[in-house]
Amino acid sequence: MSAHFYPVILAGGRGTRFWPLSRKKRAKQLLALDGKQTMIQQTVVRLLGLAPAKQFWIITNEELRAEILRQLRKLRKDQIVAEPVGRNTAPAIGLAAFILQRTDPDAVLGLFPSDHVVGDETRFHEVISEGVEIAASGENIVVLGIQPSRAETGYGYIEAGSLSAENARHVRRFTEKPNAEQAAEFIRNGNFYWNSGMFLWSAKTLVNALNEHLPKTAALLDKIAPDFGTAKFAGTFRRLYPKCENISVDYAILEPRSAKGEQASNIYCLRADFGWNDLGSWTALHEHQISKHTQPDGNLISAQGIFTLNASGNYIHAPGKFVAVVGINDAVVVETEDALLVTTRANAQDVGKVVKHLDEKKLNKLV
Repeated sequence: MSAHFYPVILAGGRGTRFWPLSRKKRAKQLLALDGKQTMIQQTVVRLLGLAPAKQFWIITNEELRAEILRQLRKLRKDQIVAEPVGRNTAPAIGLAAFILQRTDPDAVLGLFPSDHVVGDETRFHEVISEGVEIAASGENIVVLGIQPSRAETGYGYIEAGSLSAENARHVRRFTEKPNAEQAAEFIRNGNFYWNSGMFLWSAKTLVNALNEHLPKTAALLDKIAPDFGTAKFAGTFRRLYPKCENISVDYAILEPRSAKGEQASNIYCLRADFGWNDLGSWTALHEHQISKHTQPDGNLISAQGIFTLNASGNYIHAPGKFVAVVGINDAVVVETEDALLVTTRANAQDVGKVVKHLDEKKLNKLV
C-alpha cells in the first residue's frame, strides 16, 4: 500500500448500451451485473489493497451521487465529487491533480473506470504497484495495455516500442478506434495493445501536462482547486467548470505527448495481463459469464423458472417470470417494469441508439 497513491474512479457515465437496466439515476456502474456487488463496489474493493479508503476519489454527476454515497459507505461525502456538467476525462482527472498537488506534492494518481472486470486481483495489484513506482520516479505517464484477442474496432490502440529500463515498453503512438482493416493489421503486427483507459501519473506530471497541452482548462482548474474543502467550492465549481474543454485524456494529453517521439514522450505501457474485461454491452456480459460458468447450450437466463427447447446462446433477464425459450438462438431479451429490450447478440452494440431516440423524444421516464 502506497502512502502517496490516490485512485480516481470515473463514475459519471450512463451505460446506455445496458438499457433498459441502466438508467440516468442508476447507471451501469451502480448495477450488480457480475456477482452480488455492483460494478463500482467491485472497483473500490479491488483498489483497497493499494490505497486506504480516505485516499479515494470518485468523480460522478449529481444524478448518481446519492446512490454512490449509499453504496460506498467507507468514503466521506467530500470524496465523491459531482461535476455540474460532464466534461470528459481530462478535466475530471485534472481537477483531482490540481487539488492533490496542493495537499500532497508526492501524490501519484491512478485513473480507473468504474465498470470494468478483473479476473486476477493479485496480478492486478502487482501491475499497478509497478506502474505507481514508474509514475513516481519522474515526469512519466504509465498506460495499461491489454493484449488484443481479436481485431476489435471499438477500442483505442497503443503501439508499443522498445523495452525501457523499468521493464515497461516505450509508447510510440495512440490510435483511436481503427477501422476493421487497420485493426486486423495491428493484430498481425503484434506490437499493439488495447487501451484499457487506466493511467498512472504523479499530480505534478499531470498538472504540467495540462498546462502545456490544455492551458485554458488548466487555468480554470487552477482557480477551482484552492476552494476545495471550503464553503466557496460548490459555487466556484459550478461557475468555472462548465467553461473547461470537453475532451478526453487521450486526445488532450496522450496523443500530443506521444508525438514528441518514443524516447522523449516519457509514456510507458505496462501489459495488463490480469484478465480484464470492460463489459461494454449485453453481448460482452454474456461472453464473460459463459466463460465462467460452462453452460452446454450457452443460454444465460435469469428467471423464476426456465424451459428451453432447441435454443442456444441466449441472454435473457426476466426476474420473477417463468421463461420458455423455444427454437431461438443468440437472442438478448431484457425486461424491466416499464420496458422490454429484444435484440440479438450481434446487434447489442446498437442498444445505445434506443436511448438516443428516447432522449430525442423526451421520454425521460424511460431513460
